[in-house]
Amino acid sequence: MTTTTASRTIENPIIKDKVTFLETAAETQGKFTLVQVELAPGGGNDLHFHKTFDETFTAVKGTLGIQVGLEFIELEPGESATATMGMLHRFFNPSQTEKVVFNVLVQPGSAGFEKTLQVAYGLAGDGRTHPKSGIPKNLYHMALLIQWSDTNIPGVFSLFEPVMRWMAKRAIRKGIAGELEAQYCKI
Repeated sequence: MTTTTASRTIENPIIKDKVTFLETAAETQGKFTLVQVELAPGGGNDLHFHKTFDETFTAVKGTLGIQVGLEFIELEPGESATATMGMLHRFFNPSQTEKVVFNVLVQPGSAGFEKTLQVAYGLAGDGRTHPKSGIPKNLYHMALLIQWSDTNIPGVFSLFEPVMRWMAKRAIRKGIAGELEAQYCKI
C-alpha cells in the first residue's frame, strides 16, 4: 500500500473493517464518491436506505452478500449490484473465515457519507461507541451521523427520525458537529 493510499484508509476496531477513500466527492466535482471496503468475516450492516444517492457495490475479492429489498444476492469478484435511492439494502460478508473486499460507488458523490465514515470510525477508535454495536454513546453524535450519511432506517425506528433531525440541528448549533469534523475529518 502506498503512503498516499495508507493516509486515505480508516479502520473501525469494533466492526473490524477498513475503508479506503479512492475518490471523494470533492475530487470528482460531486459526480461520485468511491471507497473500497475490507470487511471482516461475518461483518455487515443493517437494512437502511438513502434518499439522496444510489450505492453500487462491486465485489473485488471474496464473496459479498447484498440484500436489496427482499432479494439476497451473492456477488463474486467483478459482479455488481445497485441500491437506488429509497431502496432498502444492506451488505454482509457471508464467510465466517475470509474477509471480503468490495468497492462502493456513491452517486452523486456525498461529502456527508465520507464525513460519516471518518467520524464514526474515529469515535470507535477512541472508545466513544458501544463496544459491540459501534453505535455512538452520545446521542448528538448519532444524530449527526444519521443526518450526514442520509441513513434512513425502516419500521419503528423511522418514528425517531424527527427527533434525530432536531438533535442534529442542535448539535450543529452547540458546535459539536464542528468539533467532530475538526478532530476526525482528515481526508
